[in-house]
Amino acid sequence: MGYALAVDEVVTAIADPVRRRILTMLRAEPLPAGEIAERFAISRPAISRHLRVLRESGLVRDDLVGRKRIYRLDPDPIAPLVDWLTELAGADRWEHHLDALETEVYRTRRERRASGPAEHRREHTA
Repeated sequence: MGYALAVDEVVTAIADPVRRRILTMLRAEPLPAGEIAERFAISRPAISRHLRVLRESGLVRDDLVGRKRIYRLDPDPIAPLVDWLTELAGADRWEHHLDALETEVYRTRRERRASGPAEHRREHTA
């Protein structure tokens, strides 16, 4: 599956508020399909369709345990979307700003140490 296709499937899967709520529930713990369905006011077949979309996007995995299908979150498919959003939002800009701030703080500390304690006191009393 290509990068763009994987991101598209994840975006489509998380676009629905019911599916986002299911993912949030599964973040806490794996759950049987029946227990997931009980937490919603919509029909079990509707929940099954939501679970199928999540499974097909790779966001959830299911295991058959006895007669129960247990669903668990698989966050790995979210990584390409997070990477794309981070790039789009320009998160690197924040890193550069923080690096510049850190450099300025160290430079100021170095200058204050070099000027000695008397000069430092004079700055605060002026």
